Amino acid sequence: MNLTPDTLITEIPGYTPQISRLMSMMNYARYTTLQSVEGLTTEQLDYRVDETSNSIGALLLHFAAVEYAYQLETFEHRELNEEEMRIWGAALELGDAAREQIKGYNLDFYLNHLSEIRNKTYEVFKTKSDEWLDEEYPFWYDKPANHYFMWFHVMEDEINHRGQIRWMRKRIPG
Repeated sequence: MNLTPDTLITEIPGYTPQISRLMSMMNYARYTTLQSVEGLTTEQLDYRVDETSNSIGALLLHFAAVEYAYQLETFEHRELNEEEMRIWGAALELGDAAREQIKGYNLDFYLNHLSEIRNKTYEVFKTKSDEWLDEEYPFWYDKPANHYFMWFHVMEDEINHRGQIRWMRKRIPG
């Protein structure tokens, strides 16, 4: 996975033009996410601003869970099954379950999950065409959506929560 701070949204060898551009944006978003958590300890990753907030670690695992869910949605046109929900449900939904279950992990744990899931995305993207990005089917509230929107949402969700991470990091005691 190439996560250099490239500021060109351009073609990537081995991928179609539009998928390349989407990946360029995803790469930059991930690069800035990784910058925002660089050097954090397990205790810092577990820090919560208050009893109702999620930890930085939970938000990182949320990024992986969202991307995994969208892999299933867009590549297989299905939702997570019961076993997958046991693995990813707390991270996907956040809240009480995430506060209880997602703690005590070091930064490498989260980074490995993010990398593993992203590598799978890019592996499948190699097999997709630009026309695939335009394919529509009912999505949220039975509104039509295309794969381009769905992958934009994966990136947009990460950018949104990365803002929370930056805000929280500034409030970690010590």
